[in-house]
Amino acid sequence: MGNVFVTVEKVETPARFIDTRFNLTDALEGRKLYDKEHIAGAVYFDLEKDLSDMAKKEGRHPMPEKQQLHDLFEAAGLSLGDRIYIYDQGGTPFAPRAWWMLTYAGFTNVKIVNGGFEALKQAGYATTSNKESFDRTQLIPNWQENIYANRDFVKAVVDGEKSSVLLDARAAIRYRGEHEPIDPVAGHIPTAKNYDWEQVKDGSHLVVADNLEAVISKDQEVVVYCGSGVTASPLYTVLKEAGYENVKLYVGSFSDWITEHEAATGEE
Repeated sequence: MGNVFVTVEKVETPARFIDTRFNLTDALEGRKLYDKEHIAGAVYFDLEKDLSDMAKKEGRHPMPEKQQLHDLFEAAGLSLGDRIYIYDQGGTPFAPRAWWMLTYAGFTNVKIVNGGFEALKQAGYATTSNKESFDRTQLIPNWQENIYANRDFVKAVVDGEKSSVLLDARAAIRYRGEHEPIDPVAGHIPTAKNYDWEQVKDGSHLVVADNLEAVISKDQEVVVYCGSGVTASPLYTVLKEAGYENVKLYVGSFSDWITEHEAATGEE
């Protein structure tokens, strides 16, 4: 098994905490929750202001530039070897999104707190409404290009030029193109398999589901995507926790794919 998730009983200190609570239907909610109460010492990373570059057109939550992430991590006072724990509401995609971004930059000791903020609070971790500030650090990121996929890479998979397997993390009804509430085109990226990320959610925890290997083999390279790269993140982290070695995240995901290419419908 991997080493992505941790329960509150296994949290070790001293450590740095990152609060990533967010609401996809209310972009201000996460920051309000943080300002009201957060784990003492936690910095806040906002899905849309910090972990996406909303000025780009590459999907609904586009990949930030490396320099943007570099600046974010330095401003938060982080060092590559820090023991870091990320939390959200528990069982949501936001801590996994941050985990992936930190892992992409080369941080080596980052974990997601299963159970989220409430689990930490109930375990007795001090909370505060104080504004947190840290001395800026100087980082030399160690970018892990092998975990990132862009549209061109995915096109090469679709065209049979690369042997990776595409895995769509959205609900089956959206994958098949029967219902599309957000994007202007319905369906999925051609050749993709489907595995609804909600299957790895157990209340406020993310867990390795029993049927994962029936859908995707561990000896395959997997490229995970969803609508905008957000809900693919928990599926990515669960695959890593389950011991899948070769996993990439298509951050632009379906909302980026359809800006240039056709979608497929039905089952593959």
